[in-house]
Amino acid sequence: MNVTVGAQLFTLRNFTQTPKDFDRTVSRVAAMGYRTVQLSAVGDSVTPPIAREICDKYGVQIVLTHSKVERILHDTENLIHDHEIMGCRYIGLGSMPEKYQDPEWIENFIEDFRGPLDMIRDAGMLFMYHNHDLDFYKAKGKYLLDYLLEGFAPDELGVTLDTYWLATAAVDPVEWIEKCADRIPCVHLKDRKVTKDHTEIMAPVMEGNINFKRVMDALEKTDCKYALVEQDVCEESPFEALRISRENLKTLGY
Repeated sequence: MNVTVGAQLFTLRNFTQTPKDFDRTVSRVAAMGYRTVQLSAVGDSVTPPIAREICDKYGVQIVLTHSKVERILHDTENLIHDHEIMGCRYIGLGSMPEKYQDPEWIENFIEDFRGPLDMIRDAGMLFMYHNHDLDFYKAKGKYLLDYLLEGFAPDELGVTLDTYWLATAAVDPVEWIEKCADRIPCVHLKDRKVTKDHTEIMAPVMEGNINFKRVMDALEKTDCKYALVEQDVCEESPFEALRISRENLKTLGY
């Protein structure tokens, strides 16, 4: 298998706010069999050197982040340095900032981010944009995500495709995996199920309605390196949700 399964620590955000809790959490994640993680919404006291030291302690590699838009735009050099400390090549943005969601403003995203993304590329790293369902709102006949794909080359902008939000937007995850084949070194694995009261909720991987055998087969044909399990909202303990996802993915050979 070319794709390595990891954990998106946003799932465990309530347990990563201090160095002590971050240590406990990474220890438990490593014990589940995860060897790569994404840092997102960790506490400010978990500085890049501390995060690297703790992850190294448990044999876990930091492969992706979600960083604040202000840092990406206005503190790019220091942000790059922080990622060098963590040994992390992929610098992510978690969602489209509100003002750029307006169809009249989306094209300004390309202009505003051009310089920072060039700096990130020139440092040997890659900016990763994480989609939600809102990115499949059509403005002037195109999805918002299409504007980004047309505005930036693959070495300037990657896409952290999220299986749950693709399904929520009623688009085919495999179709978009194929469309973004040269832009998805990192993806998010998250399932979607329907309850008895017709509510659509997030679920551990392979506990919902997304065909993950089909998804993983498609990812193996792309440049994907890291498939990071994420579950923003959990019915069970978020630790248990990550454990279930990890065990289920083993049945597919991961």
